[in-house]
This record gives sequence, structure tokens and C-alpha cells, in this order.
Amino acid sequence: MEDKELEEIKKRKLMELIRQQSMQQSMVQQEEEERQREEEELARQNLLRMILEPEARERLARLKLVRPELATAVENQLIVLAQSGRLNRMLTDEELKSILRSLTSQRREIRIERR
Repeated sequence: MEDKELEEIKKRKLMELIRQQSMQQSMVQQEEEERQREEEELARQNLLRMILEPEARERLARLKLVRPELATAVENQLIVLAQSGRLNRMLTDEELKSILRSLTSQRREIRIERR
């Protein structure tokens, strides 16, 4: 009888240790992923700092607050252009505005008329 109870206690302790270890491993993995995301974002910001003038960077930051998906898409396109060598100078605020205007004008306006 005592052997069964002792075995049961050992099993519970072992399961608890395994669960704690897996939780610690998942926490470490999450921290590593978060650190990697932060490093990637820092690299993106550094690259954008090299290809955008300060006013254009500010405009893009403000756009990111309002329309994050559009801002991220523009950032990605600019980064690809810079990495491929097709963008070899800094973009001004006016140039960024014209890019944004062309991207946002492609959307159709939906009008609903009530009768």
C-alpha cells in the first residue's frame, strides 16, 4: 500500500518537474523571439534612417499610428528598393507624400445612397 502511494507521489513530483522545465523553456524561447523581433525592428529603423530625410521619417511614423498596415507596406517597399540598389539617395517628405498619395488614390470610394 505504501509502495503505491510512494510511487504515486514520485510520479506527481516528476510530472511537476517536467511541467516546470517545459514552462521555463517556453519562456526562454519567447524571450529569444522577442529579442530577435526587437533587433529586426532596430535594423529596419536604422535602414529607414539612411533612406528617409527626418521630415519623411516623421510623416511615416505619424502614418503608422493611424494606418499601420499602409505604413508597414511602404516601409517594406522602401527597404526592398534600397537593398536592391534602386534607391540610392534619401527621399524627401514631398516624395514620400507623392508615394502615399499614389497608393491611397488606388482605393475606390464606396458610396451608398439611401432613397
